Amino acid sequence: MDDIFSPEVMERALTPGVAPPADGPSAAVAAVIRTGLSGAEMLFIERSSKEGDPWSGQMAFPGGRTAASDEHSLATAVRETKEELDLDLSESQLLGRLSDLEGGPRGTRQRLRVTPHLFWLEGERPVVTPNHEVAAAVWVPVTDLLDDARYIQYPYPALGADLWPGIAVEGNRVIWGLTLRMLIDLFERLDRPLTIGL
Repeated sequence: MDDIFSPEVMERALTPGVAPPADGPSAAVAAVIRTGLSGAEMLFIERSSKEGDPWSGQMAFPGGRTAASDEHSLATAVRETKEELDLDLSESQLLGRLSDLEGGPRGTRQRLRVTPHLFWLEGERPVVTPNHEVAAAVWVPVTDLLDDARYIQYPYPALGADLWPGIAVEGNRVIWGLTLRMLIDLFERLDRPLTIGL
């Protein structure tokens, strides 16, 4: 596993540069990867529970909407990660980006383009300080993401009785939706496709 989750291999599998300017609303996220005690691990956030927030309590990569002051999608991902976790990615190794995805709250017509950028961190696991938008920061071993015993059908009450594919991780948390689609893209590029279906 560590061989495909090395910076060199991932850099070759990813798209270089920043996303082209969006025609409408856009956002960017940062998928941060490092070597932990159990091999490669990825940083996720659990969003704070907030009434009226369509992503309340969900697992995600740090990130958010593009601001007028952001030069490009990469600037958005770096700025939002700093704001949400006090984690500065400006000096970390940028590996590349995944395909742009169309996001927006399910069940609404709101849409925005979301660009995932991937970063590699060397050294000790960084200390992060979540802001009010983030309930928790969780490092998830890549082996957990590949473990099909963790693949579940996830009920999200806000969307009715439907079930959604998800990956159960630490503390009864579930990665699903747009973030899961990003992971599927990543693992396909690394020739280790997830066996979970959307």
